[in-house]
Amino acid sequence: MIEEAPFDKSLQKIQFAFRSTGLNLGTDSRKRNYKQNCVYLFNFLWLNTDIIGALSWLLEGIISGKNFTELTYVAPCLTLSILGDIKAFCLLLNERKMHNLIDNLRNLEAKSKNFENSEWDSIMQPEIKLFNIIIKVLNVLNCLMIVVFDVSPLILIAVKYFTTGELELLLPFLDVYPFDSFNLRYWPFAYIHQIWSECIVLLEICATDYFFFACCTHIKIQFKLLQHQFQEIISAKSVSAMDSEDPISVRAKFQELVKWHQEIISCANKLEKIYSFSTLLNFCTSSLVICLTGFNVTTIDDKAFVITFIIFLSMSLLQVFFLCFFGDILMRSSMDVTDAVYNSRWYLSDVATGRNVLVVQTRAQNPCKLTAAGFADVNLNAYMTILSTAWSYFALLQTIYGSRS
Repeated sequence: MIEEAPFDKSLQKIQFAFRSTGLNLGTDSRKRNYKQNCVYLFNFLWLNTDIIGALSWLLEGIISGKNFTELTYVAPCLTLSILGDIKAFCLLLNERKMHNLIDNLRNLEAKSKNFENSEWDSIMQPEIKLFNIIIKVLNVLNCLMIVVFDVSPLILIAVKYFTTGELELLLPFLDVYPFDSFNLRYWPFAYIHQIWSECIVLLEICATDYFFFACCTHIKIQFKLLQHQFQEIISAKSVSAMDSEDPISVRAKFQELVKWHQEIISCANKLEKIYSFSTLLNFCTSSLVICLTGFNVTTIDDKAFVITFIIFLSMSLLQVFFLCFFGDILMRSSMDVTDAVYNSRWYLSDVATGRNVLVVQTRAQNPCKLTAAGFADVNLNAYMTILSTAWSYFALLQTIYGSRS
C-alpha cells in the first residue's frame, strides 16, 4: 500500500470545510460537480439573506435614532460575515490557480524525497506538528464560539421565563425578516437560519485560511530542505579546494538546486496571487472588527453578552494573527536560504560556482513575500500595525462615547 504524501495528509485535514461550503479542493476531482455547485449556491443564498437582514436592521436603527452602542452590536458579526462570504468567493474564482499550486507542491515534495528518511523526518515533522496543533486549536475555539452564540439566547430565555414568568423570545443575531421572527410560529425557523449562517461563515473562513496555512507550511518545508542541500553540496570531508568534489559535478548539483529554488519561489508567487485581494479585505476589516468588538465589551452591562463578545474578540485576534504568522514564517524561511548558501563551503569550489553562489545569495536576500494586494506585507509587523490601528479607533470611540454619555 502506497503511503499518502504529507501534503495530501494536510489537505485531508481541511477537506471537511471545503466540502461543507461547496468549494473544490481538488483531492477527488478537479472539475466542479453538480453537488458542489448546489452546496455553494445554497450556502451563498442562505448566508446573504442574513447579511441583508443585518444591513436592514442597521439601516432601520440609524433611521429610528438608535444610539451608537446599540448600532455597534450588529457591526462585528456583519463585517465578519461579509469577510467570510468574499474570501470564499475569491477562492472559488481562483480554483484553477489553487489546483495548479497543489500540483506544483506535490511535485516538489516528490522530488525532495530523494533525501534520507531521518533527514526528511527531522525537517518535516516539527512543521507538520505545528500545523496540526493550530488547526485543532482553531477548530475547538470555533466550536466553542458556535455553542456560546447559539446557546446563550436559550439560556437567557429560560432564566427570564423562570424568574418573571414571561416568555421573551431572543435570537443570536439582530436581523430583519419579512415576517415576525419573534412570533413563536416562525421563531424556530429564524433561530435555525441564524445558526447555520454562523456555521457557514466560520467554515468559509476556516476553509480559506487553513489552505493558506497548509501551503505556507509546506513551502517553508521546501525552503528548509533546500537550505540543507545547499549546505551539503560540498562534502564536509573536504578541507581544501584540491580535495573537494569534481567542479563539474558540484556545478551540476548547484544548477539543480537553483531550479528547485526557482520552483519554490514560483509556488509562493502563486499563493500570493490567489490570496492577494482577500488578504487586503481581511486586513481592512480586522481593525474595524477588533475595535468594535472591544468597544462592545467595555460598554455592554449584560454579562452574558460580554462573555459572548469576549470570545468573538479572541477569535478575531487569532484569525488575523495566524494569517500574519504563516506569512511571516514563509518570508523568513525564504531569507534563510542566504545563510545556507553562505555556509555551503563555497570557498572550496571553482570560480564559476562561486559566481553562481553570489547570484543565489543576492536573490535570496529579496524575500518571498505574501502581500495584501501590494499595500502591506503579510507578516507579524502587519499584525502589530492592525492592533495599533484598532487601538486608535477604539480610543477614539471611547473618547466620543464618553463625551456624549
